[in-house]
Amino acid sequence: MRQTRTRGFTLLEVLVATVIMAIAVTALLTGLSGAVRNASRLRDHDRVAQLARLRMNELLVDPTLPRNASLGGRFDGGIAGTLDAGWQALVTPFSTPPSPGPQMLALDRVVLQVWWNDGGTRHTFTLEGYKEHILVADDIAAAAAP
Repeated sequence: MRQTRTRGFTLLEVLVATVIMAIAVTALLTGLSGAVRNASRLRDHDRVAQLARLRMNELLVDPTLPRNASLGGRFDGGIAGTLDAGWQALVTPFSTPPSPGPQMLALDRVVLQVWWNDGGTRHTFTLEGYKEHILVADDIAAAAAP
């Protein structure tokens, strides 16, 4: 009698293929989890950058902004989402005309520091801008004082 050979895989071949697939899947999942972490970090950074631009624009157009006073606060959850973030700003005189007079324009420097917490780590970055300031009598007296 003649025996026919059935075609198939041996147990050893199946085990080797399973080990190779396990290694490939593990490497793929490791890379994927790293990509998800990086995407989350970039999303938070982009959100904070947008919040900082928004706050800086508000500071630059506010004519009642006090000079030489520190301002600050937290970003509203409605625009910050679940991100724990805040800001601190300082407006200082930058440039005044050589002989200042009322209603003349001077330049103020606005320094905005934005912070956010990411997994217990506090991150910060600083923006700087300049805005025009119309001089009043108090500004002229302060500039004349030594």
